[in-house]
Amino acid sequence: MHALQALGEALVDLPEAVLARLELPEALAQAVHDARRFRAREARRRQLQYIGRLMRTLDAEAIAAALDEARGASAYSIARHQSVERLRERLLADEKVIDEIAARQPRIERAKLLRLRREALLERAQAKPPRAYRALFRLLMEHADG
Repeated sequence: MHALQALGEALVDLPEAVLARLELPEALAQAVHDARRFRAREARRRQLQYIGRLMRTLDAEAIAAALDEARGASAYSIARHQSVERLRERLLADEKVIDEIAARQPRIERAKLLRLRREALLERAQAKPPRAYRALFRLLMEHADG
């Protein structure tokens, strides 16, 4: 029961955007939103107990897995993120990596990759904010195949 309450507290502490992606049952989502409104310690504690009680009837393991995924704490998410970071660094070091990326992901735009690579290298050389560097990561992450 305490584990369910702790899971409920983790849901309450999530940012609103992350919570919306979890697709919680309506009653649980409403209870979580209500718990956020309560400032009094005792009211919050009782609401967390209520959330724990609601979670007894639900698949808590599925909610915990979705919560881990949303937090980016799952092993898959971490590995995927690190893999894309390594690929970006390889791409910045060697332009020929574009051929490798295009071979694995034929739908990716080679010209855009090349342009973002050049801009990221220029940003790095001029010590500018890493806009293209981040855009390159987002593009690679969109097309990451795991």
